[in-house]
Amino acid sequence: MTSSASDIEERQFSRNMMTSFIQIATLVILVSACLVIVGPFVAIIVWGIILAVAVFPLHNKLTAVLGGRAKWSATLITLIGLAVVIVPGWLVIDSSLSTAHSLQANIEDGGLNIPPPNENVKGWPVIGEKAWAVWSDASENLEATLAKYEPQVKALGEKAFHMAGGLVSGMLHFVASVIIAGFFMMYARQGYETTSAIGDRISPDRGSHMADLMVSTIRSVTNGVLGVAAIQAGLAGIGFVAIGMPAPGVFTLVILLTAIVQIPAAVIMIPLIIWTFSFAPVGSATVFAVYAMVVALSDNVLKPLLLGRGVDLPVLVVLLGAIGGMITLGVIGLFIGAVILGIGYQVISDWIWKRDLAPAADEPVA
Repeated sequence: MTSSASDIEERQFSRNMMTSFIQIATLVILVSACLVIVGPFVAIIVWGIILAVAVFPLHNKLTAVLGGRAKWSATLITLIGLAVVIVPGWLVIDSSLSTAHSLQANIEDGGLNIPPPNENVKGWPVIGEKAWAVWSDASENLEATLAKYEPQVKALGEKAFHMAGGLVSGMLHFVASVIIAGFFMMYARQGYETTSAIGDRISPDRGSHMADLMVSTIRSVTNGVLGVAAIQAGLAGIGFVAIGMPAPGVFTLVILLTAIVQIPAAVIMIPLIIWTFSFAPVGSATVFAVYAMVVALSDNVLKPLLLGRGVDLPVLVVLLGAIGGMITLGVIGLFIGAVILGIGYQVISDWIWKRDLAPAADEPVA
């Protein structure tokens, strides 16, 4: 009798195990298939979420001004965002194409004259003599110089073409992200509740805390990235004006954009420093060189100060998550890395210290 009951229990256990295995396998296959299908849109959607979270405080204020019309506020912010992305992007693309066509026409007609280099060019570190020789040849006979360096010129043209294509593609993706961000702002309450529910599954009774942690981390990284970029660009612009750099506004904008996409400012500053020695007195150029390198390296000090502010996490966790995420996933990894490492730190910390925090019934949307 006992043996029969034991056999029944074993068969029932095996049946339950097989059923659980099939259910889990089916769920994994289904989720994997869904991820494959939405894969091409993941980056756009994630950027939409990041933009929506970053701009949501402004959305709340504008909603109050508009008498509680949240959809009107989201629509207005979306239209402004599209204008901010499309108008400058179109101007840059149109200007680049016009410049390229004009340059090509001048080269073909022989109407492009390059002035001879200043003698100070020879004093540039490492590349001075070579740069002076090539520049001199180009000023005397541009066509012969281009023919001499045809492989390099062709490679440079191909890189410029790919960069232009990447710029157009990136602008279109960002336009889509801005539109998606508008929809997320319209349905922020539902999004917050869904995120909290998922958080409860990961760490019971901590869903709202997890959602708030994600929101504050994204805003902290946004403020840190944009804040550091704005400070660097502003300081660089002051230096450009003081040294008499041609087109200081253009170079300031370049510094701002490169800092936002996490390209070191030194990549732009070093060529400008070298160029400065060709038209400015040595003393002034040296002072500018020191100032420019301080500005270029200032993000190493500013990022630890601005990243992590207002977040219930150690600054080191946010900083490591942002930097590691950027190395692994690119610019978007700044946010994803910080959020993932922050949530992981919180879950492990809760598990170690056995924390149990039930969310308040009237938890507001962040």
